[in-house]
Amino acid sequence: MKNLYSTLFILFIGLAAFGQSAEIKKAEKLFAQRAYIDAAEAYEKVVDKNQEVLQNLGDAYFYTNQMESAAEVYRTLFLRHEDITEPAYKFRFAHSLRATGDQDDADEYMSDFTGDDVNHEDFARKLDTVAPHVYTTEQIMNNSASADFGIAFFGDRITFASTRNQERPVYPWNKKPTLDLYSAEMSEDGELSDIVLFSDKINTDEHESSATFSEDGQVMYFDRNSEKRVKNEEGIRVGHIKIFRAEMVDGEWSNIEALPFTSDEFSTEHPSLSADGSKLYFASDMPGSEGSFDIYVVDVNEDGTYGEPENLGTGVNTPHREQFPYISEEGVLYFASDGHQGFGNLDVFRAEGDFAEVQNLGNTVNSGHDDFAFIIDEENQKGYLASNRRGSDNLYVFTREDYVPPVVDYDDRETNLETGRQQLRDVGNIYFDFDKATIKDESKPTLDKVVNIMNKYPELQIEIGSHADARGSDKYNMGLSERRAASTLEYLVENGIDRSRLTSKGYGESMPLNDCTQPTGCSSAQYAKNRRSEFTIMNDEDTMDSEEMEEE
Repeated sequence: MKNLYSTLFILFIGLAAFGQSAEIKKAEKLFAQRAYIDAAEAYEKVVDKNQEVLQNLGDAYFYTNQMESAAEVYRTLFLRHEDITEPAYKFRFAHSLRATGDQDDADEYMSDFTGDDVNHEDFARKLDTVAPHVYTTEQIMNNSASADFGIAFFGDRITFASTRNQERPVYPWNKKPTLDLYSAEMSEDGELSDIVLFSDKINTDEHESSATFSEDGQVMYFDRNSEKRVKNEEGIRVGHIKIFRAEMVDGEWSNIEALPFTSDEFSTEHPSLSADGSKLYFASDMPGSEGSFDIYVVDVNEDGTYGEPENLGTGVNTPHREQFPYISEEGVLYFASDGHQGFGNLDVFRAEGDFAEVQNLGNTVNSGHDDFAFIIDEENQKGYLASNRRGSDNLYVFTREDYVPPVVDYDDRETNLETGRQQLRDVGNIYFDFDKATIKDESKPTLDKVVNIMNKYPELQIEIGSHADARGSDKYNMGLSERRAASTLEYLVENGIDRSRLTSKGYGESMPLNDCTQPTGCSSAQYAKNRRSEFTIMNDEDTMDSEEMEEE
């Protein structure tokens, strides 16, 4: 009987292992086919999730915008396998954390990935002072049943791409029908009406999206997935995206052809035609790209031929994704990227001139999710974008206003004669005991004065810069000064100052106020002068809101 139980136990274990292996194989096949929703369901059934299962499960959630689930799985992955997990997973984990609002952990993992000190709070605060515009956005329609994106101006109408055509084949990635192009009327308050499907000459059972038109409306460029399937690195046949051109002939779109620089071996997508029709901007992962997708431009010649596609370079393009370019009538390039620092996943950026520098449009446009396909009528300061911030891709209308920084009439500042920095008048520094980061009782009146001034001027932003004396190693003193800065900041927060108005930074022993740069040779009082926190004004303007001053 004992042998029988042993045999049954071994048989049970073998069947369980076989079932586990079969479930993994099924999930792997779905994942390789990019059927991510079904792949996630299959991976979740695996009881003992190894590293590869966790990686693919996290990616399946990430690629279908299930960011809370993605973050949870990636966190388990790094808790168990951090030392042997490829850096790319840190990148996706950081973006999923941004989407869930966990900025501290997102900063940590993005810093590890990039090798730079990524500080989202500092980035967002500084961006608020330099972003040229603010946007008021509103979702056009609450359409959770389909994915809608990619609005383009089309005379007095608009076009957009949508999965709403239930007669199309289902796309395994998101289990929605393939994309078709529609045109519609758009009211002043952002309501769509008279929604019309483009003809079967434009729309097929493949994806179509991202239309752009010549000024006279007679030429159209758009995306279409290639019917030809080419094996990818996993041996799965996939269809790449091509840009097509169509002409309006006798009221119908005709002469539809793929552009000569497209290919079955890579994708070209998201065309945007310049106002004069001479240049076509697009995204591609063609050989020579900086990252997974880059922004390119190609000359459109008067004889109907095209120049050689030109990569816009590293000012715009990163080792990651740059997609959805839009070139405005004023020659400003807008595009989406997850490679430049932003608010999470795809953000909308702008560049102009030689496109050497880019600027994030700010948190009135961008969220922790994908924000993309931005277009604007600059004359009327109105436009559209797409975002999946509420789950699926949806269309948003926005109005744009110039950002006017608060006018400041500010007398409570002075220049620190020892450091040359702008500081609070009659406040001074606070000081710390040797090898301590604890706020001393004698420092609290000074800190309370900082609180009172910051309450007086709600726009005021302060950097807390903390320092150590020269006794101790450079590394230890840097950590000590950072702890001093943090404890100073926490005192101000505990007394009612919004954390977003404060920055803490440790400088170690690098900025002494005297000649005490060695661990010996100075008196205790001389060393004590360098164990301090300073309060530096970070506002660019020299005056505060004049209305606030009138109320005082």
